[in-house]
Amino acid sequence: MSLVRRLQLAFATTCLLLSAGTVHAAADVASLTQLFRSGQQTEAFTQIDALLATKSDRPDLRMLKGVLLVDARRTDEALVVFQQLTEDFPEVPEPYNNLAVLYAARGDFDRARLALEGALRANPGFATAHQNLGDVYAQLAQLSYQRALKADPTNTDIPPRLSLLRKLTDPAARPATP
Repeated sequence: MSLVRRLQLAFATTCLLLSAGTVHAAADVASLTQLFRSGQQTEAFTQIDALLATKSDRPDLRMLKGVLLVDARRTDEALVVFQQLTEDFPEVPEPYNNLAVLYAARGDFDRARLALEGALRANPGFATAHQNLGDVYAQLAQLSYQRALKADPTNTDIPPRLSLLRKLTDPAARPATP
């Protein structure tokens, strides 16, 4: 599973965890998600913003807004939402993870690494963040080897390492699982 796919799982898990406190909160998240998925994106954002105007302390609604912004391909806005969540709720690891996934999708692996380290400070046992951090380190290693090969094209140690890293980081390069 790629880093970007784990973003969706972290979003869903977080929304469920953060909204589990009340039945009303879970109903808000479910109805807004359904509204968005049914093609009524503008209305879903209008309702989320209206709820947040009076309930800005609801991290579940803010996470949902970030999720829906990503789904709507409004990643710059989603980055702002997740960054603000990390500042307002530093003990919640999922917004850091989601920031990391968005940074990694842009090729900004240094910022992705920093965000994942934030997730792990918030929850050292957050397995998804550990796995994503491993993926980020693999991407950073691949970039370093590519730079080394460019600097010294005669170095025969680098191509096998790059090949191995490509197998780890490129889902198309992996053998199909039965």
